[in-house]
Amino acid sequence: MNSNTIQTDGHSLPIVEEFYTVQGEGHNTGRAAYFIRLAGCDVRCPWCDSKHSWNASCFACHNVKDIAARAESAHAPHAVITGGEPTMHHLGPLTSALHDLGIATWLETSGTHQLSGHFDWICLSPKRHMPPTDEACRNADELKVIISTHDDFAWAEECAARTTDTCLLYLQPEWDSTHDIMPDIVEYVKLHPQWRISLQTHKFMNIP
Repeated sequence: MNSNTIQTDGHSLPIVEEFYTVQGEGHNTGRAAYFIRLAGCDVRCPWCDSKHSWNASCFACHNVKDIAARAESAHAPHAVITGGEPTMHHLGPLTSALHDLGIATWLETSGTHQLSGHFDWICLSPKRHMPPTDEACRNADELKVIISTHDDFAWAEECAARTTDTCLLYLQPEWDSTHDIMPDIVEYVKLHPQWRISLQTHKFMNIP
């Protein structure tokens, strides 16, 4: 399997890592969650902090019921399905297995592929070089746009215009650019208070 392969049935998925921690960014910051990082990504952002996840052929596939059982054994109330780009895979069986055990499902996606499965919360983090689908924008509960240069604010507004009125809007500084871009983000939010600031608090806390 290469990095562009989509699992057709979704009953087994390539796993990079799983861990129980606290969500570090976006709307659910500070809430306990079991992270399920799937392998494979065709978006490949230059600032990505999970580049090791891009090539799915490097990782073994796991049965989704076993994945869900591990989340349950951690006593996790929520599961974050992330990547890589998780929507490259069919996620219906995994979200069903998690819901059957009473675990809420959250998705972190760039929105470049068709959505599958049932999610209690969808965080859309779109990338300029591979824009999100209309479906992803319509279904996003949260829009989280990475800001590294001043030009990214226009991209953020373009994406926001495609979401629903109830979608929460976040600007998040790209980690390596935080010192330089943060003053601009603060001023932008002051002038456009429909936006909020998201920080990668897990990096400050030194947790996964």
